[in-house]
Amino acid sequence: MKRIGDKIIWITGASSGIGEALSYQLSKLGCKLVISARNQEQLLKVKNKCNYPERIHILPLDLADYKNMEEKVQQAISDVGRIDMLINNAGISQRSLIMDTDIDVYKKLMDINYLGTVALTKAILPHFIAQGNGHFVTVTSLMGKFGSPYRSGYCGAKHALHGFFDVLRMEHEKDGIQVTLICPGFVNTKVAINALTGNGKSQLSNDLATEKGLDPVIFAKKMIHAITNQKFEANIGRWEVAGVYLKRFIPKLLHTVVLKSKVR
Repeated sequence: MKRIGDKIIWITGASSGIGEALSYQLSKLGCKLVISARNQEQLLKVKNKCNYPERIHILPLDLADYKNMEEKVQQAISDVGRIDMLINNAGISQRSLIMDTDIDVYKKLMDINYLGTVALTKAILPHFIAQGNGHFVTVTSLMGKFGSPYRSGYCGAKHALHGFFDVLRMEHEKDGIQVTLICPGFVNTKVAINALTGNGKSQLSNDLATEKGLDPVIFAKKMIHAITNQKFEANIGRWEVAGVYLKRFIPKLLHTVVLKSKVR
């Protein structure tokens, strides 16, 4: 891979959490960035805190509005000339039991986490093909590899992303396109606070496991390492990463461990 500091990178979900930490770390490395989220005011704060704010371009984006992604892609390319890498980071989590969750909540989780990400990816795909290279980096979750109570819709959407991007890699490797799936465990962000409950309202409280999760700066550095090493997939976390291997080799043990952990 060409030195990452030479890349023009588009980051979704850049107003907080992992996306914000990535913006700072990639800016330090000299990357030109397009940063997107719904909150334009918060994006401006992120831009001004970057090492080279003059190399940061703000593009407000709502993944739920996935029918307008081609327009957003054209605007991004017009702003910075080209895009070398799209980091699909934006998304929303869930904290509710299946019996208590409205079907509209499941639809919102799929619209944002899956369809919005797929629509943006498809919209920029012709640009990557035309220039003969491009790198999709999609932040899924360990919940895209195994499940946990209170996250049924979130797990479903994240599992779907794995299926889609594995096929994208297969179909477009011949076009010089790379795909990296990043699977976070617990990271100390607002993901739990913003998580949807059964009626669609935000949880507005944190989880102990999330509070004790990886610092976003540490996570961002590990993620950049995986990207620069052109990993197909990287599981980034602490003890919870073991769940991936238990799911593969001893799924009944994973079932017991997850239920006993009482993680919410």
